[in-house]
Amino acid sequence: MRVKVPGGRVVIKPHRPRYGPFALHTVLDGPMPEANGREEIEVKNPANGEHLATVISASQDDVRNAVYSADEVFKAGLWSRAPAAQRAAVLSNLARDLEERVPELAKLETLQTGRAIREMKAQLGRLPEWLDYYAAILRTHSAFVAPTQGPLLNYVQRVPLGVVAQITPFNHPLLIALKKMAPALAAGNSVIVKPSELAPISVLEFAEMAVAAGVPAGVLQVLPGYGRTVGKQLVSESAIKKVDVTAGTDTGRAIGKIVGANLAHYTAELGGKAPVVVFNDADVPSAVNGAAFACFVASGQTCVSGTRLLVQDEVYDEFMEGFLKKVQSITNRMGNPLNPKSTMGSIISLRQLERIQAVVQRGVGTILAGGQRMTGTSPLDGYDFSQGAFFPPTVITDVPTEDDLWREEIFGPVVVVKRFSSEQEGVDLANGCKYGLGAGIWTQNLSRAHRVSALIQAGLVWVNTHHRNDPSSPWGGMKESGIGRENGIEAFEAYTQSKSTIINTASAEETRSVQDWFAEDDAEKRYG
Repeated sequence: MRVKVPGGRVVIKPHRPRYGPFALHTVLDGPMPEANGREEIEVKNPANGEHLATVISASQDDVRNAVYSADEVFKAGLWSRAPAAQRAAVLSNLARDLEERVPELAKLETLQTGRAIREMKAQLGRLPEWLDYYAAILRTHSAFVAPTQGPLLNYVQRVPLGVVAQITPFNHPLLIALKKMAPALAAGNSVIVKPSELAPISVLEFAEMAVAAGVPAGVLQVLPGYGRTVGKQLVSESAIKKVDVTAGTDTGRAIGKIVGANLAHYTAELGGKAPVVVFNDADVPSAVNGAAFACFVASGQTCVSGTRLLVQDEVYDEFMEGFLKKVQSITNRMGNPLNPKSTMGSIISLRQLERIQAVVQRGVGTILAGGQRMTGTSPLDGYDFSQGAFFPPTVITDVPTEDDLWREEIFGPVVVVKRFSSEQEGVDLANGCKYGLGAGIWTQNLSRAHRVSALIQAGLVWVNTHHRNDPSSPWGGMKESGIGRENGIEAFEAYTQSKSTIINTASAEETRSVQDWFAEDDAEKRYG
């Protein structure tokens, strides 16, 4: 947000003090909306507990009005039937506007999530790529002609679904929202986003940017609020043609029942418990660095976080020595999340921190590092950890594979470590989990890399790296980690449906003689 102060100087502020639902029917509410009986949500900085903004939750009427207006806008065709080149130009313009605002939006993401500013600058710096990618698809994607028999021209197009709902989480507020919005908007849909109540501000800011860049009013709307109320009502509306959610597996199941009853399309990126498998032939220093990134980036609050570290016996001691040194280094350099030198930020809330600590402190396994809330001051910059929800990188060994630490998603900077002997044992341990979103393999053996990758039951397998993402690369899980895929042409087509148009190209004379099914002669006629 750019504010002009006396003297003509422009000051960039990362956010306003108040926000409300961003919808067609609220356009007259202005930048400082009143609650008017609606619930107010206080958004806090989890790194220090300070108030950031007040966000007005969408009411039941807000949800109904937003869905109605989105449907009307879709039917009007201003965006849904706009030429592909026109939609591409708008997305490209939006990408350039987003590039200019990356520094302020990165700060905003740090303030509302507690994540390190270094992470958020790197992450948000890549977001324009998603808009550019789907703009490019619009410019290059083409219909096809089906080889239908007879004098028929059968062309097949992809057309938008209608009104689509997206439920997004707190851990990557704008990244995950944009991964969903970009293909949905490119396809011509009307989009309604319900962001996390813990971190909704960046998504609301982006929606305003989208309209300024040329997305017609009513095509993109944002309804802040709680999942149990706003989210549930939104996905239950019969006019919603697709729901796309990133959430825990239990939430995904509950939403799936509602979506199925409405016969709507469904994409769900759900829980994960990613294994990182380090083989004897791995380059150990690289594996140590890669595993640390996998386990502790975003304070472990990602669905592909490396939470199960499997190390083959011959390199186990060498690896663990280096890994624990790395963990100590990360811990020593934690500080104010706005400090560019800070290695890792806070947990999203004290409630989540208490949940993590309760699981870790049950007396299961051996804690080699971390395990307790941080309450002292930072050696890096003197930051007082006690004012926020800080939890250190935590490493635990000797955890039974039947325990929740091994089986369930903790969603924090906690990794369990296990030694294995044979390749098959490593694969079995990696696959011995109900989730199947991401996995990492560290080996310098080319044959093993391909062989083990093929055996790992995960939608994403990284070899000698982790958590690499690209708008062109499909993203989604197997088993209980979800349904469908984000990214790539697959995501674009998931926001569309095929429409087959069959045109008879025969002459009128041939049509009269061949297609009169109820003719009074005995000539054979085509059926179908």
